[in-house]
Amino acid sequence: MKPFFRLKPQVLAVFTLSMAASLAHAANTGELPCKTTAECEQQAIKAGAVAKPVSSKATSKNDEKEDQFYWLGKINKASAVMLTEEKIVSPEMGAKLATGVAYSLDQSEKPGGKRPKDVLQIEKIITDDIGPDASLIHTGRSRQDMYATYRMAKLRNQVLDYSDALDALRSQLLAVAAKNVDTIVPAYTNGVQAMPISYAHYLLAYEASFARDSQRIHELYKRMNLSAMGTAVLANSSWPLNRERMAELLGFDGIIENSLDSSQVAPSDVSLEATGIPSSSAIRLGVLLQDIHTQYHQTRPWLLLDEGSTYTSSAMPQKRNPGVIMRAREAASNVVGLAQTVVFRNHNVTTGMTDYKSAWDDIGIFPQAISMIDKVNVVMKALTVNPKRSLEELEDDWTTSMELAEALQKEHKIPFRVGHSFASSIVTEARANGFKPKDFPYEKAAELYTKALQKYKLPEEKFPINETHFREVLSPEFMVKTRVGTGGPQPAEVKRMLDESKKRLDEDKAWMKSTRDKLAQADRKLDEVFVKLKDSADKEPNAGPAEDKANKPAAESAQKPKG
Repeated sequence: MKPFFRLKPQVLAVFTLSMAASLAHAANTGELPCKTTAECEQQAIKAGAVAKPVSSKATSKNDEKEDQFYWLGKINKASAVMLTEEKIVSPEMGAKLATGVAYSLDQSEKPGGKRPKDVLQIEKIITDDIGPDASLIHTGRSRQDMYATYRMAKLRNQVLDYSDALDALRSQLLAVAAKNVDTIVPAYTNGVQAMPISYAHYLLAYEASFARDSQRIHELYKRMNLSAMGTAVLANSSWPLNRERMAELLGFDGIIENSLDSSQVAPSDVSLEATGIPSSSAIRLGVLLQDIHTQYHQTRPWLLLDEGSTYTSSAMPQKRNPGVIMRAREAASNVVGLAQTVVFRNHNVTTGMTDYKSAWDDIGIFPQAISMIDKVNVVMKALTVNPKRSLEELEDDWTTSMELAEALQKEHKIPFRVGHSFASSIVTEARANGFKPKDFPYEKAAELYTKALQKYKLPEEKFPINETHFREVLSPEFMVKTRVGTGGPQPAEVKRMLDESKKRLDEDKAWMKSTRDKLAQADRKLDEVFVKLKDSADKEPNAGPAEDKANKPAAESAQKPKG
């Protein structure tokens, strides 16, 4: 009896590949039980059927905690310490100011407490505790230098959080690469299959690219981690503020020297440089994702998502939609677009306008950038590679034909252009007659070799490569294995690069830890000197405003203006 139906070989191969990839099934969102709107949304997000919204402008819990109120409070703490150290206010008045600042912070933690963002609203809370002397905390300051300092600190937080995310992505890429050192895949130039490489070699190229983004962050940090505090509106004040001490207390490595630059120019170019980094990452992530996504154009792909990370079509039963790839690509496009918004907000405005000063924060580019990387990590974790199928793709075409020309030159001193012409004629003949490298007639190759010699008016001789070596030379495995030189796809070199990449990533993680430890240490030191100042209020009576040096002309202060 004949079978009721017979699967075509191509269909059978797709079926086998799908079964081998995963036993999970594509998500049918209509069949997943959910009791609430939020639960239904989470199920659709997990399958990639919809995108997870990014509503928060914070990049981490720490960044969320260190909001504008937090930083204005921190600046107030540092100001009280610096004003006292510089004898701009007396120790008694410094202690009184510290008491008021501490009150403003303590009340914010209690039920019904306030966390205003405006400088004067916070000053009012301090005034409620210690009276009109509270305004002395604002000696020599302005909203301009305070907000510029807060924004730079906020940018610092978010760039470091993005750097952590970037390191996590690099770690994921290296993990996949380590599993695919011997997985041979096609590489493309001009959109056409060019040469065989390993998938590890491919992924290491992108990891190296993201490592450069990490290096850019390290370089940016030197320019970003500088303080604007003490410059008042833009031209400093008549008070001898110690800007360097303020920078130290706030965890900055130094000051932005020019007072106009500090709050009116640097916010533009530093933020442009900062937002350019995730934009650069996004463009290359888009390419990486496209290379995976285009596999779904194939009837027999070699890169697929675990089927549990896809979702079904509502109309077409055969479809397994790679939603998590689409969501990641959309996120990458969003980041590129948001970075351009920062450019436009900075473009064609006069000095001192608000347009450019917090554009990156207003639109939330760094939370979006971190969300983008999270989505790419989901894709990479769900990726299933089929080495047998990728090798078959190479063996179906003539990607190794250059190796034939090189073998003639290297082993038999035949000029490369002659060998290139010979190999090209084999490809033309093969494509016209449906031959593949494994079954191309050896006798025909010898005939075409003779014609190539005649074309270049060289003495006729027998085709010098025997049939066994002819087949070997056209093998993708042989071509990859015989590459030489630093940075090639040969397994030994890929393993070396993999080890070097891991070392470089460890160094970058160490830089992150050192940087965060230094910021934490600065926080502890500020708290120590601030608490010491505040506690001194219990030991000595407060001085009245008339007794304080802050009520005297700047010329009578103990120090002259700095710088």
